[in-house]
Amino acid sequence: MKRRFDVIVAGAGASGLMAGIQAARQGAEVLILEHMDQAGKKILATGNGKCNFTNEKQGIAYYRGKNPAFVLPALEQFGLEETLDFFRKLGIRPISRRDGYYYPASGQASSIREALLMECRKQKVSIAYEIGIRSIQKADGNFCFSTKQGNFYSRACVIATGGKAAKKTGSDGSGFVYIKGFGHKMTEIVPALVQLQGNQSFFKKTAGIRAECCLELYIDQKKTAEDLGELQLTEFGVSGIPAFQVSRYAAYGLLEGKKVRVSMNFLPGFSEEQARELIQEQFLVYGEGKTAEEAMIGLFPWKLNLVFLEESRILPEKPAVSCRRKELERLSFLVQHLESEIVGTKGFDHAQVTAGGADTDEICPDTMESRLVPGLFFAGEAVDIDGMCGGYNLQWAWTSGAAAGKSAAKFSKDQEFCVRNNGAAAGKSAAEFSKDQEFGARNNGAAAGKNPAEFSSYQEKIFSGRKRQSASENADSAVSKEHKISFHSEKNRGRT
Repeated sequence: MKRRFDVIVAGAGASGLMAGIQAARQGAEVLILEHMDQAGKKILATGNGKCNFTNEKQGIAYYRGKNPAFVLPALEQFGLEETLDFFRKLGIRPISRRDGYYYPASGQASSIREALLMECRKQKVSIAYEIGIRSIQKADGNFCFSTKQGNFYSRACVIATGGKAAKKTGSDGSGFVYIKGFGHKMTEIVPALVQLQGNQSFFKKTAGIRAECCLELYIDQKKTAEDLGELQLTEFGVSGIPAFQVSRYAAYGLLEGKKVRVSMNFLPGFSEEQARELIQEQFLVYGEGKTAEEAMIGLFPWKLNLVFLEESRILPEKPAVSCRRKELERLSFLVQHLESEIVGTKGFDHAQVTAGGADTDEICPDTMESRLVPGLFFAGEAVDIDGMCGGYNLQWAWTSGAAAGKSAAKFSKDQEFCVRNNGAAAGKSAAEFSKDQEFGARNNGAAAGKNPAEFSSYQEKIFSGRKRQSASENADSAVSKEHKISFHSEKNRGRT
């Protein structure tokens, strides 16, 4: 197997495949190293297997990290339109659905993965599986990848190893070791787009319920994030898109030892006054001959109604019309403010992405190149950027992968050009090289202050001077040669 390449990409996930393709399209010889037995396993799990691969809404509001604005230069180069065009040309017909989510028309995530792998084959990108990277080091201008299958070398390296979320798909955090090895700082990593664990006993009673809800997250009594959508209540806490969207903030709060809680509003379109009026109407106007439990029918799922009544200290069998206004006010308040302390997340194994990663302060945002190590590039989840639900994490994979791949190919070409030039320079004598340098310096200096005619005349004088100097040097050389011959001749005569 070939051992030397222009660009080597560590990781055959979404960002790694994109980086490899883009580098190869620029004429680079590319190898992708993957420690799993197949490429793009995480792609298959996105969008519940349907692959929500981008979103028509773009901007820093949809990306998170220490510096979300870091995404902008790369997005300007390879954003939504470039992504859609790229996949159309690979044979993927994009379909836009609710909230601007884009899916392949096939409805299968495997279509995206297969299209990428077909393009890799077309561009002659090599992929080595179950490779087991032991270390990545740079020496003498080249990167050396020490693996279970031997060493591989390249002029440019792209780290696209993913984060630590969903280990079974290949993201086991091993890439962070390589990043630190190059002296890069890491921001704290936590699971993101993950379920939250609560400590309230009512969760076991409401498990399985799905309901429209505005979920608000509070950290040390300060409202930090919120999201509206279908919330899933589980036996351990909350799940669904609203929980996923706020989870990174909850995880960081817990990491810092802060008090984290959520407040659930199951009447998100109502003011508090409207909610009170609704509940009073259900009980006091339409509740004749009904129990409190029956008065709640039609508002929320049955199991959730029982929790609301229990938390309000209203017996389910109590006649609805006999409920006092104070009891109903407490009930309407709980409907919009059902709270639970958050004691944990479900961890990296259940998370969709990783929050945190390589510090963006040490990465060029337009090229994804390291500011510390020339020729080292980053892509995807390895960087301290994560997106909201809705195709944003895959968009970041395409965007950062494209920038890193193109830039890595350019870096490799530039290095090759330098090596060739240095090789040419090395073939000249020191005196010739010095004269060439001097001649270039004089010309550059002359050009700085002369018009074209003066410069041409000046060049002639320099050239004539060089000719006279050369003739003089030849004469001196001849005299010196004669002297040496004479010297040796005298010595030889002395010996005889």
